[in-house]
Amino acid sequence: MTEKSPISTRLEQMRNALNETPHLARLGALFSETVLIEVDGTEFYLWFEKGRLVSIQQGPSRKTPWRFAFRAEAEALEEFWQTMPKPGYHDIFGIVKIGRGRIDGDILCLVKNLRYFKAFMALGREVST
Repeated sequence: MTEKSPISTRLEQMRNALNETPHLARLGALFSETVLIEVDGTEFYLWFEKGRLVSIQQGPSRKTPWRFAFRAEAEALEEFWQTMPKPGYHDIFGIVKIGRGRIDGDILCLVKNLRYFKAFMALGREVST
């Protein structure tokens, strides 16, 4: 049996936290997309359906279409998920600005759902690995 990566475990915990946070489901009610989260080259495909995270699949997969991608270094994400992150690590755009991450794909889709996606990513601060 293969052992789950710490990021995979964290994403599963974030999914559980999302299911226990009804206001986020309402906030993402119009969000039904596939998002690629890439951490140090390891891909995770997150399928959202009406504000719920219905599936997480570890890649790589050249056949899985995604709408937008957030790519970051593991150290940067770990810092982002601290209760009180350092300046520059407080936000996904902060990680991009300091050169420790990148956003690709349909930026308009991300911006339209920015509050929801940023709140989902911040759930990683509330869970422990």
